[in-house]
Amino acid sequence: MDSTPLPHYKKIDDTDLVFFRSVIGEEYVITSQEGLTKYSKDETEYLTFYPDVVLKPANTNEISQVMRYCNEHLIPVSPRAAGTGLSGNSLCIYGGVMLTIERLNKILKIDEQNLQVITEPGVITEHLQNTVKEKGLYYPPDPSSRGSSFIGGNVACNSGGPRAVKYGVVKDFVLNLEVVLASGEVIWTGANVLKNSTGYNFTQLMVGSEGTLGIVTKIVLKLVPHPKFNLVMLAPFTSMEQAAGAVAAIFQAGIVPSCLEFMERDAIDWVCKWLGDVTIPIADDVRANLLIELDGNDMDVLYKESEKLYEVMTGFDCGEILFADSEAQKADLWRMRRNVANAVKTTSTTIEEDTVVPRFYLPQLMVHIKEVGKKYNFRSVCYGHAGDGNIHVRIIKDELTDEYWKNEVPKGVREIFEKVVELGGTISGEHGIGWVQRRYMNIKFPSMQMELMRQVKAVFDPRGILNPGKIF
Repeated sequence: MDSTPLPHYKKIDDTDLVFFRSVIGEEYVITSQEGLTKYSKDETEYLTFYPDVVLKPANTNEISQVMRYCNEHLIPVSPRAAGTGLSGNSLCIYGGVMLTIERLNKILKIDEQNLQVITEPGVITEHLQNTVKEKGLYYPPDPSSRGSSFIGGNVACNSGGPRAVKYGVVKDFVLNLEVVLASGEVIWTGANVLKNSTGYNFTQLMVGSEGTLGIVTKIVLKLVPHPKFNLVMLAPFTSMEQAAGAVAAIFQAGIVPSCLEFMERDAIDWVCKWLGDVTIPIADDVRANLLIELDGNDMDVLYKESEKLYEVMTGFDCGEILFADSEAQKADLWRMRRNVANAVKTTSTTIEEDTVVPRFYLPQLMVHIKEVGKKYNFRSVCYGHAGDGNIHVRIIKDELTDEYWKNEVPKGVREIFEKVVELGGTISGEHGIGWVQRRYMNIKFPSMQMELMRQVKAVFDPRGILNPGKIF
């Protein structure tokens, strides 16, 4: 489907631009071809949808005025954070307004007494983490894009990252949200408390809604004390299935790592070559690795847990484990893991699917992914957050024709997702549905549930102007 506006949407004209400039200032209303091109893409490689105008409001009041106007005039609005999404979540499928939150970039308050932080949505995730760390506090959710993604985008997609396995995903840290609704009205969704059973949980409804129900303008997050110590290790295995099988066994042994990441052999080879300055010795018979981190406040406890880990993994054809012996080596191992996607993308056109299953079934999923690849003639590279069953599947175009890539490869993706659901999983663990995954929603949800979601959307956005074309 192209980006031609739906019949009931108004095409933006000079009158609309005059209004937008009066509200947020002329320099923050972008209509140049260069400016529109910049915001026509995200990290979903093959998608391009041009907005008619890009707006850069500075605060809740400006967003409220824009939304009230767009709602009255039936102008579609697509909220955008940092543009690091992998499902086309923030693209202007039907033109209209691209509303970026990049100027809402302040950390408003760190409450050390209650272990909370109030932040605007345009704050970079890693910046927030580093700022609270200076006070001995910790915000654990850390997607691979943490150095560039915004907290607001993390909330919109309910992001996770490596440390979700021990600490939880974004939804587990959001206490309250200030939200501008499609009508321009402003609400707080909850309260700045740890327990709240007062009415419907609008806070959690907004988390993961991908900008289809409202625009988040302030976020209250809970924090935890920052752990004092960690151990980082890289464990090699002779097969993907053995590595995946070790994951569930680790938890069954009573060990809860702070991170448990999976990388198949190709992922490590490509990322080491791409980075150039990271060299990890990998034996010829190694087919997959687990990157494992333990954290806590007592090194003796961590050493005992690492010994127990070793005992568990020896039952799964695990080779010699590399223990990072310095902060620099820890950083190298994590830099390697966080750059896998960037490295693989340089080989060819690719797409990344975001599968998640109960972790005991990871070996079955791995086998199925490779079988589907053979059936449909595509290569894939698997990596991701094995500790919570969340594996990213990067499918590589190589020499496949554009027609085959467009028409046949999605059939393979559907077969992977069907297996995921059969194993008790779902079709997105942290990337969201956006534009790309809409076609697969019927694998997970019957029509009745889809209709319930549409009804919820209609309550919050009866005129259908907020991020249209996403999820449904």
